[in-house]
Amino acid sequence: MAAPDSRSAARERGGATDVVGVVVLSGCAVWSLISAAGREARPEGVLLAVFAVAAGYACGRICGTLLPVAAASAAALAALGLAIASRQGVPGANVGAATQAGHTGAAAALLVLAAGAACCAAAAARPPVLRLGLRMLALAVACAAPALGSVVGFAAALGVLLCSLAAVRMRRRTVALGGLALVAGLVVATSWGMAEDALPDGLTVSLEGQLTQNRVALWQDAIALVQEDPIRGVGPDRFGKLSSTAQQSIGSDGKPHSAWLQQAAEQGVVGVALLGAAFGWMLYGLLRSPRSTPVVVSAGAALTALALLASVGNALSFAPVTAGAGLLAGLATARAAAEDEVGAGTGGAPDGGGQSRDLAVQRGATPPRAWPFPPGGGVRGSPAPPLPRHPRSP
Repeated sequence: MAAPDSRSAARERGGATDVVGVVVLSGCAVWSLISAAGREARPEGVLLAVFAVAAGYACGRICGTLLPVAAASAAALAALGLAIASRQGVPGANVGAATQAGHTGAAAALLVLAAGAACCAAAAARPPVLRLGLRMLALAVACAAPALGSVVGFAAALGVLLCSLAAVRMRRRTVALGGLALVAGLVVATSWGMAEDALPDGLTVSLEGQLTQNRVALWQDAIALVQEDPIRGVGPDRFGKLSSTAQQSIGSDGKPHSAWLQQAAEQGVVGVALLGAAFGWMLYGLLRSPRSTPVVVSAGAALTALALLASVGNALSFAPVTAGAGLLAGLATARAAAEDEVGAGTGGAPDGGGQSRDLAVQRGATPPRAWPFPPGGGVRGSPAPPLPRHPRSP
């Protein structure tokens, strides 16, 4: 009788996660319109990104419920195909433009999402041969990154694969997801220190050699724009017009190559808070997900790697990347039919637990038989007790 209660509790947790997602994404869309009010700003890019995340998440929830392994495998192959096609520009990234500036960062982000989807499919697959094949697909995705000119993409995709392999023996997902959130926070803090020139000289010189002086100068311009209007920012899609470094750079795309610094410059601290809330919502959804811990940790590692790439690049400026992030989050939080039965037997605990007798019966196990007593109440093999004599009527 405990199975229906656990299922209803799991549905309530999933419903609460969806409500939080609706509130966060709606806040991102509404605030972009508020920050653009009364200015020559263009909030269409932010609205398109919000719509892409929402559509990808909904599609992932539906496909992950019906075909969890097949849907994740198809998503991995599709992301890999888009990454290969990104040499001539990411399809659908910007209508009317044949080539996209910064397509290397988009290719790295798509490879990370492809590796994450392949690892999720491998963690959900049951046949060992299929599981091994999907792991090899994730490794092939990582090895394709150097061929596309993205060493960072190779390191990020390989890191996702290693996290997925380590998650096989994990019992608790809270520590893993907390560690991933901490890594993302450290990268954001480091980029802020680079923009403010607050890091030690040796570390600053080392990181500046990797990031290039032009990117650091763009970050410094973003910090300067934040100081002009820290609440609303300067307006969506106005950084390129107000940044002197972007105007002087040849072939500039008008972006600071950092998602959170772009949010800070164009939408103020409120925009940064909403962006962080969107990432936190995805991690919270993974924490409350009914899927197994290896699936959850694999998706969390991929989303964190994407956040790291977005902190030092313009990966989130491409609609296929934002849609892929929502799709991966939806696949990892969908209630698969096979794992729904396991969750019912374990009391709805996402991290596992003991299997109940009801789950054993569902899997075909024979329930223990009660000791057979004869109708007379005695033990089999012993003489039956005498029947009581009724007194004779006078």
